[in-house]
Amino acid sequence: VQLQASGGGLVTAGASLRLSCLASGRTFSNYAIGWFRQAPGKEREFVATMYWTGSGTRYADSMKGRLAISRDNSKNTAYLQMNSLKPEDTAVYYCAAGRSISYTKSSEYAYWGQGTLVTVSS
Repeated sequence: VQLQASGGGLVTAGASLRLSCLASGRTFSNYAIGWFRQAPGKEREFVATMYWTGSGTRYADSMKGRLAISRDNSKNTAYLQMNSLKPEDTAVYYCAAGRSISYTKSSEYAYWGQGTLVTVSS
């Protein structure tokens, strides 16, 4: 079972990025794909989640309106589109698989990718 996050990089404030999460090794159709982030010295926090079927989504209040989570079943890939990025969005972003979009705690997600670094300069 593998989740591989990619798409991070260095951008200036106001820019957009799209992160990708490639899933392999099992079928995630009964799972929710979540995105979390962890800034230096801070705890990992919930960003967004959706059922792999696309039937529901949930976003962190702190970033709502600037995010869009989606997936492409043909590519076994989930995406996190982030717009109007701010310096405080700088963090390592992780994708994870869990059983429900009601889950917002990292401990509730069973499978994790390795993370991709997003750095937003002012």
